[in-house]
Amino acid sequence: MTNISKVGVIGAGQMGTGIAHVCALAGFDVVLNDVTEDRIRAGLATINGNMARQVRRNRITEDERQKALGRIVPASTYEGFSDCDLVIEAATEKEDVKRKIYVQLCPSLRPDAMIGSNTSSISITRLAAATDRPERFIGIHFMNPVPLMELVELIRGIATDDPTYEDTKAFCHKLGKTVAVSEDFPAFIVNRVLMPMINEAIYTLYEGVGTVEAIDIALRLGANHPMGPLQLADFIGLDTCLSVMQVLHEGLADSKYRPCPLLVKYVEAGWLGRKTQRGFYDYRGEKPVPTR
Repeated sequence: MTNISKVGVIGAGQMGTGIAHVCALAGFDVVLNDVTEDRIRAGLATINGNMARQVRRNRITEDERQKALGRIVPASTYEGFSDCDLVIEAATEKEDVKRKIYVQLCPSLRPDAMIGSNTSSISITRLAAATDRPERFIGIHFMNPVPLMELVELIRGIATDDPTYEDTKAFCHKLGKTVAVSEDFPAFIVNRVLMPMINEAIYTLYEGVGTVEAIDIALRLGANHPMGPLQLADFIGLDTCLSVMQVLHEGLADSKYRPCPLLVKYVEAGWLGRKTQRGFYDYRGEKPVPTR
């Protein structure tokens, strides 16, 4: 049984709200933080809406929804995490941003509190070194969307101790998740395989081998993927895809991980996928339309 009962979540975006959502439904008390109170309120509204959808689909009861929402409280500062057993950082996939968060966070935590990062690619050992408790630091990589996806990747840094690993694994199991343990290599397991495939699909578009629609149809029907790679890139966020490819390229020093110039161009344009309403598809109309 996990020794975790109260969980803090840093980041009220797509991943942070999903993590808070599943933690609250599993019976954990949750503290949700972001850089502004408006973002926290928006995150709470997202959780409320997503749980309401689960009620309509008979996945949970209205009573379960109300109890779960009651377990989530907002925190505008890190002092709100002072009695948390575990704090999960779900900030943007930028190492400097994450390291800055840990430096500011640690003074507010109990000495025995654990820190988990939801990073999808960055070295856990390096991130842990920015804290005052590298032995109590671990990678907890949830898949998106968190309420629907069964897998969690657990990644130990070089200093992560056994109690932290065992408590975190038990915590993930209590959430109803299946754990896959990865060594601390760039992008871990899922994104080490998935992101180069997406990047290659973007190269296929860039080189004119196929259109957006042709590439997505080919992988959906030819490889039995639930969605095409370009549609999936838009769902993940093109900025996140680029960040992961940059980590792979820099960390493994292999040209096969070079981000496609077209991916770089889309990110530079601010066309990041669904979250900005434009990526490889334009989502501003009644149905998505390819942008190339």
